[in-house]
Amino acid sequence: MVTPLTYWRTIRHLRREQVFARLLHILPRSPLRPGPPPPLRISKQPFDKLIWRAGLIRRGDCFRFLNSSRRIATPADWDRKSIDRLWLYNLHYFEWLRESIAPERINDDAAWLDRWIRENPAGQGTGWEAYPLSRRIVNWIIWFITFRAGTNFHFDSLAMQLRHLERSIEYHLLGNHLIANAVALIFGGTFFDGTEADEWRRAGLDLLNSEIREQILADGGHFELSPMYHSLVLEDILDVIGLSQAYVDVLADAIAAMGLKDIAAQMRQWLRDICAPDGQIPYFNDAAFGIAPSPAELNSYGQDRGIPIDKADGPLRIKQQCGLAIVSRSPFHVIFDCGRVGPDYQPGHAHADTLSFELSVGIERLVTNSGTSTYAPGQTRNWERSTRAHATVEIDGLSSAETWASFRVGRRPNVGAVAGGDDGTASWAECWHDGYRHLSGSPIHRRRLTVTAEQVLVADYVHGTGDHVAKGIFPLHFDIGVEELSANSFRLRTRAGRVVWMTMHGPIEASVRTGRFAVGFNLTVERPVIEWNWHGQLPIEVTTRFVVEPSSLQMAP
Repeated sequence: MVTPLTYWRTIRHLRREQVFARLLHILPRSPLRPGPPPPLRISKQPFDKLIWRAGLIRRGDCFRFLNSSRRIATPADWDRKSIDRLWLYNLHYFEWLRESIAPERINDDAAWLDRWIRENPAGQGTGWEAYPLSRRIVNWIIWFITFRAGTNFHFDSLAMQLRHLERSIEYHLLGNHLIANAVALIFGGTFFDGTEADEWRRAGLDLLNSEIREQILADGGHFELSPMYHSLVLEDILDVIGLSQAYVDVLADAIAAMGLKDIAAQMRQWLRDICAPDGQIPYFNDAAFGIAPSPAELNSYGQDRGIPIDKADGPLRIKQQCGLAIVSRSPFHVIFDCGRVGPDYQPGHAHADTLSFELSVGIERLVTNSGTSTYAPGQTRNWERSTRAHATVEIDGLSSAETWASFRVGRRPNVGAVAGGDDGTASWAECWHDGYRHLSGSPIHRRRLTVTAEQVLVADYVHGTGDHVAKGIFPLHFDIGVEELSANSFRLRTRAGRVVWMTMHGPIEASVRTGRFAVGFNLTVERPVIEWNWHGQLPIEVTTRFVVEPSSLQMAP
């Protein structure tokens, strides 16, 4: 239930300049005044080696984003209120200019630029909001440079878009949006020449320089702690490095002074380290496949841009600043979320997933969080951000963080430092959080994960006092089959034939229910969820053990 205190617990974390910028953001602005664009600057080489988008995005006037297709047949369709806001954002990004078949349809794509300009008046509608505006500016310029395309009609509009962006920087939101704004200004200020363009470029470089120092943590992770947004920001940075290679005489020195290649290397390393054995991102905070380029695509793009990476592995890797522990002993691989919900002043992509984990056996996922299928406000968004949608412990039917609306967080947990160790045969990681401290008896959840070549042991401790209800949640991948053997004992079978015995010990009752898993945006499937339930006086200790049947290891790839 949202109360005045919920609002207070949310807004008290905002920065003063963020609140001031939000007030300015809602004030009406003077209309943009048309004027001639700055002259073009000729690149030394094409913007090559970019990440081409695969799959069907645009076919004629039919567009497919977020697993949903729509026709854009009339001017009103660009901003139709009945269409999901994130879908409209994707439409205005013009991401499909990077589609793999783009070289075959340059004239047709150019006609769509013409149509967008005619049907989206300056400063009006979704397409002129700063985030889709930033994405579109970059995609247009990459298309112009790559194909030596574009007309004066396009360049006039591009200059207007940059002028609008310059006065619409998203200081009211901060976070990854500011990096997107900065990258667009750098692209615009490099593509165009002259005094006005130089001002755009300098402003973008200054903003990017300050924000990467704010947003990229010492362990290489992005501070919003969403692997999906980390990937989007990494592509932005690699795009800027690519632009500096196309305009080496304009950007190379600034990029070197900023140390942008070193930052890209840290981010690339972080992404490699935190991925599951199947090569994809884990489902922590807002995360879904198909929104950002895949880790494999970003890895290849980083190589093409000359960004090095360390390939050394170990059984235990702790990313202390972002709060992740990766514990890997074949055949098991565990990714353990011990981080805060995100930056206090911008936790918009946070879930109440503290101390959740994802477990793989070989390259197959066994335990996995529920992912993200929508940003639209409502029951689905609320549930996907809740503790109950994640592999962790829920107390008294509440979430460990007070997630509300689509992108708001009120009360949020304090989280301890990640502890961990390895003795040559076993690796372990441990952490605690106090997200339930507001309840009577101030419960604190502490979890320890121990991994050997034979088993994974999950030990949950809830300290405190008083009468409480606790639930341990283990959402399984949708490909997993479950057979209940006896009280608190289950036989799990993976799609490839691996058999995993799951047993729970403690004063609890376990059961299997059907849950939901977000395969992608606007696309969910049923999957099994195993839960233990307890009601009594704190403290409580429950252990859950996963053991692979040895004979099944030989049957699976």
